[in-house]
Amino acid sequence: MKVTSVEKKEKSTVELTIQVEAEAFEAAIQKVYLKTRGRMNVPGFRKGKAPRKIIEGMYGAGVFYEDAINELYPAAYEEAVKEQGLDDVGYPKMEIVEVGKDGFTFKALVSVRPEAKLGEYLGLSAPKEEVKVTEKDIDEELKPYIERATRLVSVKRKAKKGDTAVIDFEGFDNGTPFEGGKGTNYELKLGSGTFVPGFEEQVTGMKAGEEKDIDITFPEDYHAELAGKAVVFHVKVNEVKESQVPEVDDEFTKDVSEFETLADFRKDLGEKLQQRREAQARSEFENAVIDQLVENMECEVPDGMVEVQTDRLMDDYAMRIQSQGISMDQYLSMMGMTPEMMRASAKPSALKQVQAELALTAVAKAEGLEVSDEEYEAELAKLAEQYKMELERVRAVVSADELKKDLMLRKASELVISKAKATKKKAAKKETAEGEEKPKRTRKKKTEESAAEEPQAE
Repeated sequence: MKVTSVEKKEKSTVELTIQVEAEAFEAAIQKVYLKTRGRMNVPGFRKGKAPRKIIEGMYGAGVFYEDAINELYPAAYEEAVKEQGLDDVGYPKMEIVEVGKDGFTFKALVSVRPEAKLGEYLGLSAPKEEVKVTEKDIDEELKPYIERATRLVSVKRKAKKGDTAVIDFEGFDNGTPFEGGKGTNYELKLGSGTFVPGFEEQVTGMKAGEEKDIDITFPEDYHAELAGKAVVFHVKVNEVKESQVPEVDDEFTKDVSEFETLADFRKDLGEKLQQRREAQARSEFENAVIDQLVENMECEVPDGMVEVQTDRLMDDYAMRIQSQGISMDQYLSMMGMTPEMMRASAKPSALKQVQAELALTAVAKAEGLEVSDEEYEAELAKLAEQYKMELERVRAVVSADELKKDLMLRKASELVISKAKATKKKAAKKETAEGEEKPKRTRKKKTEESAAEEPQAE
Protein backbone atom coordinates (compact mmCIF):
# COMPACT_ATOMS: atom_id res chain seq x y z
CA MET A 1 0.00 0.00 0.00
CA LYS A 2 1.23 3.49 -0.82
CA VAL A 3 -0.40 6.88 -0.25
CA THR A 4 0.32 8.92 -3.37
CA SER A 5 -1.51 12.14 -2.41
CA VAL A 6 -3.13 13.86 0.59
CA GLU A 7 -5.53 16.76 0.00
CA LYS A 8 -7.53 18.68 2.60
CA LYS A 9 -11.15 19.27 1.65
CA GLU A 10 -14.04 21.25 3.11
CA LYS A 11 -15.96 20.37 6.28
CA SER A 12 -13.06 18.61 8.04
CA THR A 13 -12.41 15.99 5.38
CA VAL A 14 -9.18 14.76 3.81
CA GLU A 15 -8.94 13.00 0.44
CA LEU A 16 -6.33 10.24 0.27
CA THR A 17 -5.21 8.64 -2.97
CA ILE A 18 -4.09 5.10 -2.15
CA GLN A 19 -2.30 2.66 -4.44
CA VAL A 20 -2.32 -1.11 -3.89
CA GLU A 21 0.61 -2.77 -5.65
CA ALA A 22 0.44 -5.62 -8.16
CA GLU A 23 1.79 -8.30 -5.82
CA ALA A 24 -0.88 -7.77 -3.18
CA PHE A 25 -3.60 -7.48 -5.83
CA GLU A 26 -2.50 -10.71 -7.52
CA ALA A 27 -2.58 -12.57 -4.18
CA ALA A 28 -6.09 -11.29 -3.54
CA ILE A 29 -7.27 -12.33 -7.01
CA GLN A 30 -5.89 -15.84 -6.47
CA LYS A 31 -7.64 -16.03 -3.10
CA VAL A 32 -10.96 -14.98 -4.64
CA TYR A 33 -10.52 -17.50 -7.45
CA LEU A 34 -9.97 -20.36 -5.01
CA LYS A 35 -12.98 -19.26 -2.96
CA THR A 36 -15.42 -18.85 -5.85
CA ARG A 37 -14.42 -21.39 -8.50
CA GLY A 38 -16.70 -24.03 -6.97
CA ARG A 39 -19.72 -21.91 -7.95
CA MET A 40 -18.74 -21.56 -11.62
CA ASN A 41 -19.84 -23.90 -14.39
CA VAL A 42 -17.25 -24.25 -17.15
CA PRO A 43 -17.92 -26.65 -20.04
CA GLY A 44 -15.42 -29.53 -20.13
CA PHE A 45 -14.45 -29.24 -16.45
CA ARG A 46 -15.90 -30.64 -13.27
CA LYS A 47 -17.43 -27.99 -11.02
CA GLY A 48 -14.65 -26.23 -9.11
CA LYS A 49 -11.83 -27.70 -11.23
CA ALA A 50 -11.60 -25.14 -14.05
CA PRO A 51 -8.22 -23.33 -14.17
CA ARG A 52 -8.24 -19.61 -13.41
CA LYS A 53 -6.99 -18.68 -16.91
CA ILE A 54 -9.87 -20.60 -18.51
CA ILE A 55 -12.41 -18.76 -16.34
CA GLU A 56 -10.77 -15.40 -17.08
CA GLY A 57 -10.80 -16.27 -20.77
CA MET A 58 -14.54 -16.98 -20.63
CA TYR A 59 -15.68 -14.09 -18.42
CA GLY A 60 -12.93 -11.51 -18.97
CA ALA A 61 -9.63 -10.72 -17.28
CA GLY A 62 -11.37 -8.63 -14.62
CA VAL A 63 -13.85 -11.28 -13.49
CA PHE A 64 -12.28 -11.45 -10.01
CA TYR A 65 -11.29 -7.77 -9.70
CA GLU A 66 -14.28 -6.49 -7.74
CA ASP A 67 -14.13 -9.19 -5.08
CA ALA A 68 -10.34 -8.82 -4.85
CA ILE A 69 -10.66 -5.06 -4.33
CA ASN A 70 -13.24 -5.67 -1.59
CA GLU A 71 -10.76 -8.05 0.05
CA LEU A 72 -7.98 -5.47 0.07
CA TYR A 73 -9.26 -1.95 0.39
CA PRO A 74 -10.51 -1.98 4.03
CA ALA A 75 -7.06 -2.92 5.35
CA ALA A 76 -5.34 -0.59 2.87
CA TYR A 77 -7.60 2.26 3.98
CA GLU A 78 -6.98 1.58 7.67
CA GLU A 79 -3.22 1.43 7.14
CA ALA A 80 -3.25 4.69 5.15
CA VAL A 81 -5.26 6.55 7.81
CA LYS A 82 -2.90 5.32 10.52
CA GLU A 83 0.18 6.27 8.47
CA GLN A 84 -1.13 9.82 7.98
CA GLY A 85 -2.08 10.18 11.65
CA LEU A 86 -5.73 10.98 10.89
CA ASP A 87 -8.46 10.74 13.54
CA ASP A 88 -11.13 9.04 11.43
CA VAL A 89 -14.60 9.76 12.84
CA GLY A 90 -16.94 8.77 10.02
CA TYR A 91 -17.63 6.46 7.12
CA PRO A 92 -15.20 7.00 4.22
CA LYS A 93 -16.40 7.60 0.68
CA MET A 94 -14.48 5.36 -1.73
CA GLU A 95 -13.88 5.80 -5.46
CA ILE A 96 -11.87 3.42 -7.67
CA VAL A 97 -9.58 5.48 -9.89
CA GLU A 98 -7.70 2.80 -11.80
CA VAL A 99 -7.53 -1.01 -11.80
CA GLY A 100 -5.54 -3.52 -13.82
CA LYS A 101 -2.96 -6.29 -13.60
CA ASP A 102 -0.49 -3.85 -12.01
CA GLY A 103 -2.79 -3.24 -9.02
CA PHE A 104 -5.44 -0.65 -8.33
CA THR A 105 -5.70 2.93 -7.09
CA PHE A 106 -8.59 4.36 -5.12
CA LYS A 107 -9.51 7.64 -3.46
CA ALA A 108 -10.92 7.79 0.06
CA LEU A 109 -12.64 10.84 1.50
CA VAL A 110 -11.89 10.67 5.24
CA SER A 111 -13.96 12.48 7.87
CA VAL A 112 -11.50 13.70 10.50
CA ARG A 113 -12.23 15.02 13.97
CA PRO A 114 -12.55 18.80 13.62
CA GLU A 115 -10.87 21.27 15.93
CA ALA A 116 -13.53 23.24 17.77
CA LYS A 117 -12.80 26.92 18.41
CA LEU A 118 -14.53 27.87 21.63
CA GLY A 119 -16.25 31.17 22.14
CA GLU A 120 -17.45 32.23 25.59
CA TYR A 121 -18.03 29.09 27.65
CA LEU A 122 -17.92 30.14 31.32
CA GLY A 123 -20.46 32.56 32.75
CA LEU A 124 -23.18 31.76 30.21
CA SER A 125 -26.83 32.49 31.02
CA ALA A 126 -30.09 30.82 30.14
CA PRO A 127 -33.73 31.12 31.27
CA LYS A 128 -34.95 28.83 34.03
CA GLU A 129 -38.59 28.43 34.94
CA GLU A 130 -39.66 29.27 38.48
CA VAL A 131 -41.56 26.22 39.67
CA LYS A 132 -44.81 26.61 41.58
CA VAL A 133 -47.47 24.06 42.48
CA THR A 134 -51.00 25.30 43.12
CA GLU A 135 -54.01 23.60 44.66
CA LYS A 136 -55.46 23.38 41.17
CA ASP A 137 -52.36 21.49 40.04
CA ILE A 138 -52.84 19.01 42.87
CA ASP A 139 -56.49 18.60 41.83
CA GLU A 140 -55.20 17.56 38.39
CA GLU A 141 -52.83 15.06 40.00
CA LEU A 142 -55.78 13.55 41.88
CA LYS A 143 -57.86 13.05 38.74
CA PRO A 144 -56.31 9.72 37.62
CA TYR A 145 -56.96 8.24 41.08
CA ILE A 146 -60.56 9.45 40.95
CA GLU A 147 -61.03 8.05 37.43
CA ARG A 148 -59.67 4.64 38.45
CA ALA A 149 -62.03 4.56 41.43
CA THR A 150 -65.04 5.68 39.37
CA ARG A 151 -67.56 2.92 38.69
CA LEU A 152 -70.06 2.53 35.88
CA VAL A 153 -73.56 1.72 37.14
CA SER A 154 -76.61 0.80 35.08
CA VAL A 155 -79.44 3.36 34.97
CA LYS A 156 -83.05 3.17 33.75
CA ARG A 157 -83.28 6.40 31.78
CA LYS A 158 -82.38 7.98 28.46
CA ALA A 159 -78.68 8.23 27.69
CA LYS A 160 -77.11 11.65 28.01
CA LYS A 161 -73.71 13.11 27.25
CA GLY A 162 -71.09 11.62 29.57
CA ASP A 163 -72.94 8.30 29.90
CA THR A 164 -71.66 5.03 28.48
CA ALA A 165 -74.08 3.32 26.09
CA VAL A 166 -73.60 -0.41 25.56
CA ILE A 167 -74.66 -0.90 21.94
CA ASP A 168 -74.92 -3.33 19.05
CA PHE A 169 -74.48 -1.65 15.68
CA GLU A 170 -74.15 -2.52 12.01
CA GLY A 171 -73.50 -0.20 9.08
CA PHE A 172 -75.11 -0.49 5.63
CA ASP A 173 -74.08 1.09 2.36
CA ASN A 174 -77.15 1.10 0.07
CA GLY A 175 -78.57 -1.80 2.08
CA THR A 176 -75.35 -3.86 2.02
CA PRO A 177 -73.31 -4.37 5.21
CA PHE A 178 -69.76 -3.02 4.85
CA GLU A 179 -66.56 -4.39 6.36
CA GLY A 180 -65.61 -3.09 9.80
CA GLY A 181 -69.02 -1.53 10.37
CA LYS A 182 -70.35 -4.00 12.94
CA GLY A 183 -69.96 -4.25 16.71
CA THR A 184 -71.61 -6.10 19.59
CA ASN A 185 -71.94 -4.90 23.20
CA TYR A 186 -69.63 -2.00 22.40
CA GLU A 187 -69.20 0.44 25.30
CA LEU A 188 -69.43 3.92 23.77
CA LYS A 189 -68.87 6.95 25.99
CA LEU A 190 -71.15 9.63 24.62
CA GLY A 191 -69.31 12.87 23.91
CA SER A 192 -65.90 11.19 23.65
CA GLY A 193 -65.64 11.82 19.91
CA THR A 194 -64.41 8.30 19.23
CA PHE A 195 -67.04 7.52 16.58
CA VAL A 196 -67.67 9.31 13.28
CA PRO A 197 -69.30 12.75 13.56
CA GLY A 198 -73.04 12.58 14.16
CA PHE A 199 -73.08 9.03 15.52
CA GLU A 200 -72.84 9.72 19.26
CA GLU A 201 -75.20 12.67 19.04
CA GLN A 202 -77.93 10.42 17.62
CA VAL A 203 -77.40 7.71 20.23
CA THR A 204 -77.83 10.36 22.95
CA GLY A 205 -81.46 10.23 24.12
CA MET A 206 -81.92 6.50 23.48
CA LYS A 207 -82.61 4.10 26.35
CA ALA A 208 -82.01 0.41 27.01
CA GLY A 209 -83.93 -1.85 24.61
CA GLU A 210 -84.45 0.90 22.03
CA GLU A 211 -83.42 0.39 18.38
CA LYS A 212 -83.22 2.83 15.51
CA ASP A 213 -81.49 3.62 12.22
CA ILE A 214 -78.93 6.43 12.18
CA ASP A 215 -78.01 8.34 9.03
CA ILE A 216 -74.30 9.13 8.84
CA THR A 217 -72.15 10.75 6.16
CA PHE A 218 -68.48 9.86 6.46
CA PRO A 219 -65.93 12.72 6.29
CA GLU A 220 -64.20 13.37 2.97
CA ASP A 221 -60.80 12.53 4.51
CA TYR A 222 -61.99 9.09 5.66
CA HIS A 223 -60.43 5.99 4.11
CA ALA A 224 -61.13 5.56 0.41
CA GLU A 225 -63.93 2.97 0.55
CA LEU A 226 -66.20 5.15 2.70
CA ALA A 227 -64.92 8.72 2.25
CA GLY A 228 -67.86 11.10 1.77
CA LYS A 229 -70.44 8.29 1.64
CA ALA A 230 -73.90 8.48 3.18
CA VAL A 231 -74.61 5.26 5.11
CA VAL A 232 -77.10 3.93 7.65
CA PHE A 233 -76.23 2.37 10.98
CA HIS A 234 -78.78 0.18 12.71
CA VAL A 235 -78.22 0.66 16.45
CA LYS A 236 -79.63 -1.15 19.48
CA VAL A 237 -78.93 0.12 23.01
CA ASN A 238 -78.50 -2.79 25.40
CA GLU A 239 -77.69 -0.78 28.51
CA VAL A 240 -77.08 2.77 29.69
CA LYS A 241 -74.45 3.35 32.37
CA GLU A 242 -73.50 6.48 34.27
CA SER A 243 -70.24 7.21 36.02
CA GLN A 244 -70.46 7.00 39.81
CA VAL A 245 -67.66 9.23 41.06
CA PRO A 246 -66.40 8.48 44.60
CA GLU A 247 -66.44 11.09 47.31
CA VAL A 248 -62.87 12.35 47.69
CA ASP A 249 -62.26 12.09 51.42
CA ASP A 250 -60.11 10.20 53.91
CA GLU A 251 -61.82 6.88 53.13
CA PHE A 252 -61.13 7.39 49.43
CA THR A 253 -57.50 8.18 50.31
CA LYS A 254 -57.11 4.89 52.20
CA ASP A 255 -58.45 2.96 49.21
CA VAL A 256 -56.14 4.50 46.60
CA SER A 257 -52.92 5.25 48.51
CA GLU A 258 -50.82 4.40 51.55
CA PHE A 259 -51.95 7.56 53.37
CA GLU A 260 -54.57 7.83 56.08
CA THR A 261 -55.82 11.34 55.35
CA LEU A 262 -56.62 13.29 52.22
CA ALA A 263 -54.52 16.19 53.48
CA ASP A 264 -51.40 14.01 53.71
CA PHE A 265 -52.09 12.49 50.29
CA ARG A 266 -52.48 15.93 48.69
CA LYS A 267 -49.27 17.10 50.35
CA ASP A 268 -47.36 14.11 48.97
CA LEU A 269 -48.79 14.63 45.47
CA GLY A 270 -47.77 18.28 45.60
CA GLU A 271 -44.23 17.50 46.74
CA LYS A 272 -43.73 14.90 44.02
CA LEU A 273 -45.11 17.25 41.38
CA GLN A 274 -42.77 19.97 42.65
CA GLN A 275 -39.81 17.59 42.31
CA ARG A 276 -40.80 16.59 38.78
CA ARG A 277 -41.22 20.16 37.67
CA GLU A 278 -37.95 21.21 39.26
CA ALA A 279 -36.15 18.34 37.50
CA GLN A 280 -37.74 19.34 34.19
CA ALA A 281 -36.85 23.01 34.69
CA ARG A 282 -33.28 22.06 35.60
CA SER A 283 -32.99 19.82 32.54
CA GLU A 284 -34.34 22.54 30.23
CA PHE A 285 -31.92 25.07 31.75
CA GLU A 286 -28.94 22.73 31.33
CA ASN A 287 -29.89 21.96 27.73
CA ALA A 288 -30.22 25.67 26.99
CA VAL A 289 -26.75 26.33 28.44
CA ILE A 290 -25.17 23.60 26.29
CA ASP A 291 -27.06 24.93 23.25
CA GLN A 292 -25.54 28.34 23.94
CA LEU A 293 -22.08 26.78 24.31
CA VAL A 294 -22.50 25.20 20.86
CA GLU A 295 -23.78 28.47 19.34
CA ASN A 296 -20.64 30.25 20.59
CA MET A 297 -18.37 27.59 19.04
CA GLU A 298 -16.86 27.67 15.56
CA CYS A 299 -16.52 24.21 14.06
CA GLU A 300 -17.06 22.49 10.71
CA VAL A 301 -18.69 19.15 11.45
CA PRO A 302 -18.03 16.50 8.77
CA ASP A 303 -21.10 14.76 7.36
CA GLY A 304 -19.55 11.35 8.07
CA MET A 305 -19.46 12.08 11.80
CA VAL A 306 -23.18 12.90 11.77
CA GLU A 307 -23.94 9.73 9.82
CA VAL A 308 -22.20 7.59 12.47
CA GLN A 309 -24.17 9.27 15.27
CA THR A 310 -27.40 8.88 13.28
CA ASP A 311 -26.72 5.14 13.07
CA ARG A 312 -26.32 5.01 16.84
CA LEU A 313 -29.62 6.80 17.37
CA MET A 314 -31.37 4.46 14.94
CA ASP A 315 -29.91 1.39 16.68
CA ASP A 316 -30.96 2.70 20.11
CA TYR A 317 -34.46 3.47 18.87
CA ALA A 318 -34.80 0.03 17.29
CA MET A 319 -33.83 -1.61 20.59
CA ARG A 320 -36.45 0.41 22.48
CA ILE A 321 -39.12 -0.46 19.93
CA GLN A 322 -38.21 -4.17 20.02
CA SER A 323 -38.32 -4.15 23.83
CA GLN A 324 -42.03 -3.33 23.47
CA GLY A 325 -42.59 -6.49 21.43
CA ILE A 326 -42.77 -5.05 17.92
CA SER A 327 -40.24 -4.91 15.11
CA MET A 328 -38.95 -1.74 13.52
CA ASP A 329 -40.69 -2.68 10.26
CA GLN A 330 -44.02 -3.01 12.08
CA TYR A 331 -43.49 0.32 13.84
CA LEU A 332 -42.65 2.13 10.61
CA SER A 333 -45.75 0.63 8.96
CA MET A 334 -47.94 1.79 11.85
CA MET A 335 -46.49 5.31 11.65
CA GLY A 336 -46.67 5.47 7.85
CA MET A 337 -42.94 6.09 7.60
CA THR A 338 -40.04 4.67 5.61
CA PRO A 339 -36.57 3.98 7.05
CA GLU A 340 -35.30 6.95 5.02
CA MET A 341 -37.92 9.26 6.53
CA MET A 342 -37.09 8.12 10.05
CA ARG A 343 -33.38 8.52 9.43
CA ALA A 344 -33.93 12.05 8.10
CA SER A 345 -35.92 12.94 11.22
CA ALA A 346 -33.07 11.65 13.44
CA LYS A 347 -30.30 13.64 11.73
CA PRO A 348 -30.92 17.02 13.45
CA SER A 349 -30.63 15.33 16.87
CA ALA A 350 -27.49 13.51 15.73
CA LEU A 351 -25.90 16.78 14.58
CA LYS A 352 -26.79 18.46 17.86
CA GLN A 353 -25.23 15.63 19.88
CA VAL A 354 -22.04 15.70 17.80
CA GLN A 355 -21.73 19.47 18.19
CA ALA A 356 -22.21 19.20 21.97
CA GLU A 357 -19.56 16.48 22.20
CA LEU A 358 -17.05 18.56 20.22
CA ALA A 359 -17.73 21.67 22.31
CA LEU A 360 -17.41 19.83 25.64
CA THR A 361 -14.25 18.08 24.47
CA ALA A 362 -12.79 21.52 23.71
CA VAL A 363 -13.81 22.76 27.17
CA ALA A 364 -12.14 19.75 28.82
CA LYS A 365 -8.95 20.48 26.87
CA ALA A 366 -9.03 24.21 27.65
CA GLU A 367 -9.55 23.58 31.37
CA GLY A 368 -7.10 20.67 31.60
CA LEU A 369 -9.75 18.33 32.96
CA GLU A 370 -8.72 14.75 33.69
CA VAL A 371 -10.43 11.56 34.86
CA SER A 372 -8.65 9.97 37.80
CA ASP A 373 -8.30 6.23 38.32
CA GLU A 374 -10.50 6.58 41.42
CA GLU A 375 -13.28 8.22 39.40
CA TYR A 376 -13.03 5.54 36.73
CA GLU A 377 -13.22 2.71 39.28
CA ALA A 378 -16.13 4.39 41.06
CA GLU A 379 -18.06 4.57 37.78
CA LEU A 380 -17.38 0.90 37.08
CA ALA A 381 -18.70 0.01 40.54
CA LYS A 382 -21.82 2.12 39.92
CA LEU A 383 -22.47 0.31 36.63
CA ALA A 384 -21.99 -3.06 38.29
CA GLU A 385 -24.57 -2.12 40.93
CA GLN A 386 -26.97 -0.70 38.36
CA TYR A 387 -26.93 -3.79 36.15
CA LYS A 388 -26.47 -6.33 38.96
CA MET A 389 -23.24 -7.65 37.44
CA GLU A 390 -19.87 -8.70 38.82
CA LEU A 391 -17.35 -5.85 38.74
CA GLU A 392 -14.85 -7.80 36.66
CA ARG A 393 -17.58 -8.70 34.16
CA VAL A 394 -18.37 -5.00 33.74
CA ARG A 395 -14.69 -4.23 33.34
CA ALA A 396 -14.46 -6.84 30.57
CA VAL A 397 -17.43 -5.62 28.52
CA VAL A 398 -17.09 -1.83 28.94
CA SER A 399 -14.58 0.05 26.81
CA ALA A 400 -12.23 1.89 29.15
CA ASP A 401 -11.58 4.62 26.58
CA GLU A 402 -15.30 5.20 25.94
CA LEU A 403 -16.15 5.28 29.63
CA LYS A 404 -13.34 7.72 30.41
CA LYS A 405 -14.45 9.87 27.50
CA ASP A 406 -18.03 9.93 28.85
CA LEU A 407 -16.77 10.89 32.30
CA MET A 408 -14.65 13.66 30.80
CA LEU A 409 -17.61 15.07 28.87
CA ARG A 410 -19.72 14.90 32.02
CA LYS A 411 -17.08 16.86 33.94
CA ALA A 412 -16.93 19.51 31.25
CA SER A 413 -20.72 19.77 31.17
CA GLU A 414 -20.95 20.10 34.96
CA LEU A 415 -18.30 22.83 34.89
CA VAL A 416 -20.04 24.87 32.19
CA ILE A 417 -23.46 24.51 33.85
CA SER A 418 -22.15 25.29 37.35
CA LYS A 419 -20.74 28.60 36.08
CA ALA A 420 -23.88 29.52 34.18
CA LYS A 421 -26.43 32.02 35.44
CA ALA A 422 -30.16 31.27 35.51
CA THR A 423 -32.39 34.09 34.34
CA LYS A 424 -36.13 34.43 34.81
CA LYS A 425 -38.11 32.63 32.13
CA LYS A 426 -40.73 34.71 30.36
CA ALA A 427 -44.28 33.45 30.70
CA ALA A 428 -45.74 31.93 27.54
CA LYS A 429 -48.52 33.91 25.87
CA LYS A 430 -51.87 32.26 26.43
CA GLU A 431 -53.90 34.26 23.92
CA THR A 432 -53.44 34.55 20.20
CA ALA A 433 -52.76 37.94 18.69
CA GLU A 434 -55.76 39.93 17.53
CA GLY A 435 -56.92 38.71 14.17
CA GLU A 436 -54.72 35.61 14.32
CA GLU A 437 -56.61 32.42 13.59
CA LYS A 438 -56.21 29.56 16.03
CA PRO A 439 -55.07 26.29 14.44
CA LYS A 440 -57.98 24.02 13.61
CA ARG A 441 -58.25 20.45 14.85
CA THR A 442 -58.31 17.95 12.05
CA ARG A 443 -59.48 14.37 12.02
CA LYS A 444 -57.13 11.55 11.10
CA LYS A 445 -57.94 9.16 8.30
CA LYS A 446 -59.63 5.93 9.30
CA THR A 447 -57.22 3.12 10.22
CA GLU A 448 -58.89 1.32 13.13
CA GLU A 449 -60.71 -2.01 13.01
CA SER A 450 -64.23 -0.62 13.24
CA ALA A 451 -65.31 1.71 10.45
CA ALA A 452 -67.68 3.42 12.91
CA GLU A 453 -64.87 4.56 15.18
CA GLU A 454 -63.07 7.84 14.48
CA PRO A 455 -60.05 8.60 16.71
CA GLN A 456 -59.70 12.12 18.02
CA ALA A 457 -56.92 14.27 16.62
CA GLU A 458 -53.76 14.30 18.69
